[in-house]
Amino acid sequence: MKNLRTENTSLLAESALQHLAQGVFEDVFSVLGLHRIESEEGWVVRAFLPGAHSVSAVHPETGRVIAKLDCVHESGIFERKIRRYKKHFRYKLLVQYESSSECIEDPYTFPSQLVGDELYLFGEGNAEQCYRWMGATPRSIDGVDGTLFVVWAPAASRVSVVGDFNYWDGRRHRMRKHPANGIWELFIPGLAVGCSYKYEIADQSGAVLPLRADPYARRMQHPPQTASCVTGQLSYEWGDQEWMKNRVDWQRVDKPMSVYEVHAGSWRRKDEGGRYLSYLEFADELIAYVLEMGFTHIQFMPLSEFPFDGSWGYQPVGLFAPSIRFGTAEELCELIDRCHQNNIGVLLDWVPGHFPTDEHGLGRFDGTCLYEHEDKRQGYHPDWNTLIYNYGRGEVVSFLLSNALYWLEEFHFDGLRVDAVASMLYLDYSREEGEWIPNQYGGRENLEAIELLKKVNQRVAQRGDGALVIAEESTAWPGVTRPVEQGGLGFGYKWNMGWMNDSLKYIERDPIHRQYHHDDMTFSLVYAFDESFVLPLSHDEVVHGKGSLINKMPGDDWQRFANLRAYYGFTWAHPGKKLLFMGGEFAQSAEWNHDQSLDWHLLEHEQHRGIQSLVADLNRVYRELPALHQRDCRGDGFEWVQVNRREQSIFAWLRLGEDGSAVLVVCNLTPSTHHGYRVGVPVAGHWSERVNTDAQIYGGGNQGNQGGVTAQADPWDDRPHSLEITVPALSTLIFVSE
Repeated sequence: MKNLRTENTSLLAESALQHLAQGVFEDVFSVLGLHRIESEEGWVVRAFLPGAHSVSAVHPETGRVIAKLDCVHESGIFERKIRRYKKHFRYKLLVQYESSSECIEDPYTFPSQLVGDELYLFGEGNAEQCYRWMGATPRSIDGVDGTLFVVWAPAASRVSVVGDFNYWDGRRHRMRKHPANGIWELFIPGLAVGCSYKYEIADQSGAVLPLRADPYARRMQHPPQTASCVTGQLSYEWGDQEWMKNRVDWQRVDKPMSVYEVHAGSWRRKDEGGRYLSYLEFADELIAYVLEMGFTHIQFMPLSEFPFDGSWGYQPVGLFAPSIRFGTAEELCELIDRCHQNNIGVLLDWVPGHFPTDEHGLGRFDGTCLYEHEDKRQGYHPDWNTLIYNYGRGEVVSFLLSNALYWLEEFHFDGLRVDAVASMLYLDYSREEGEWIPNQYGGRENLEAIELLKKVNQRVAQRGDGALVIAEESTAWPGVTRPVEQGGLGFGYKWNMGWMNDSLKYIERDPIHRQYHHDDMTFSLVYAFDESFVLPLSHDEVVHGKGSLINKMPGDDWQRFANLRAYYGFTWAHPGKKLLFMGGEFAQSAEWNHDQSLDWHLLEHEQHRGIQSLVADLNRVYRELPALHQRDCRGDGFEWVQVNRREQSIFAWLRLGEDGSAVLVVCNLTPSTHHGYRVGVPVAGHWSERVNTDAQIYGGGNQGNQGGVTAQADPWDDRPHSLEITVPALSTLIFVSE
């Protein structure tokens, strides 16, 4: 440093001073701060303050100078022996720069704040709330306010906290290492909420890596900036006590669940600039819309902070940070709170299967494959160019377990939909022979990932508050929704990808060919009650060239809309909970584009309004009729009435409630109308027509049964009574026994 006079009075060797100045001294807490001089009575105060012209130790309350420190190295190392105190004493540092001065607390005088039990559980893989002490936590120590930084980087030779507060100089705020578990910590006095920071990490060889965001940060900068931000614990005052108290009952498997899947960045945009809606604007607009449409739940695609908009959130970097694109964590809390006060559940997409390779993220975090596997055959996902978590490391398990519980505990989410479960279960997922490593028994099952999923599901279940965990699992893995204690994975629900693929494949066909593919619509009932299923018509079906749902339908405009109406009727009356991606409820014409708003202007057209009205009515009827939801996941709630009418492409079935109520569903998937069509029913009396997807209010031809039909004492379809009805072309009818 120019014009800075140095004195060779240091108790440290010249090599130690050089290492300290270069940022490669291994244990800075052993030399910086206040230390007793063992060879003589007294103390030494030592500080590293690049850029300082002079430094004094002063009384923390009066500001009286205790001692002026000598500059012992031109890099800015200051030191002074002090003999007047017999016991450890408090002080501050008065630092004079060229044109300014400041009085600061010395961060190297504060003891470790970590608790042994927490560190043990973290390493064991059983920490459920390590987000409360990992990352950046504002706190007061001995009456001094500041921020405690804690990060796991066992292979690092140095970890420093850097930010605007220290000119991004990694020599200034070097952290204390706990060698037994590879955790580093540092309390920085005076550092307040809102401050941006990253970690500067030197690997085992001393090479400095690209700056890393904090894996446990609870807030990140606005993309494309990538720094973490200091934020306090959530301070939101909740008003959803009634919902939370009764959630166990409201989310039982025998209750209706109709989910509206939302991508927060494109549901609706504001103004000509395409600005995102905020969490608070969602609370104003989305809640009112969902209430109008009759959905019971909203499911948000991932809201954990992510750098690339085009990943839709499925490549998160800030797993603990709600995306700042839409507002603050407290504003997200308000959105969820207001949903609950309107009796709407809120689910969140959760992504524990992989993470991106962005250099500020988790990849080779401390210079080694810390969060991911070293071997690419285990640690790299070829489909998504992402990295796969090493589920065999206790610290990684604690990271993911804590994250799952964090969203449920801190934000009151009512459940997690776990993304890409199949990719976690199988070691050979999307890999050719020789591109994967078998497990210890020679099999293809990822035993460590399986144990993680079981642990998460068990811990959520043990909370006993009704929160759900839902698996997007696309294979025939047995027992996905069976309790762990009974040999299953322990999920609450599983997406029925088989039903989705088969039914969409069928409905896309020209009706003239459907008779040859009749089983596509009936096969799902062979296994419909093996698991507790959700029927998903999700975002994945309207992207990557697949087209929107309405544009999958064959025929002219009239037939396309009639097909979609009939298909929605089939779906809502089929056993299983429901999920529909935004835009599907009004027949969005274009394939989904995450960069723009849904095409709300389509509601100016009668056909699109008709689809919207139908979905709202289907949701209402699904909720109101116990037979349509009570036994969604039980075989005794379903009976085929007509299953083999291939030539007519007609399907008829009964849904049965706990109270003995019965609902008849008749689905005609050809363009031919059938008059005087007979179908068997179990009881006499009047059967009201509660839904007719061909009704004029939905944009249909208004063929139907004038509100209902009285059963005749003519046995049919192995039932003692029958109805003679009109079955409109491309329609679904829902009758209720009165």
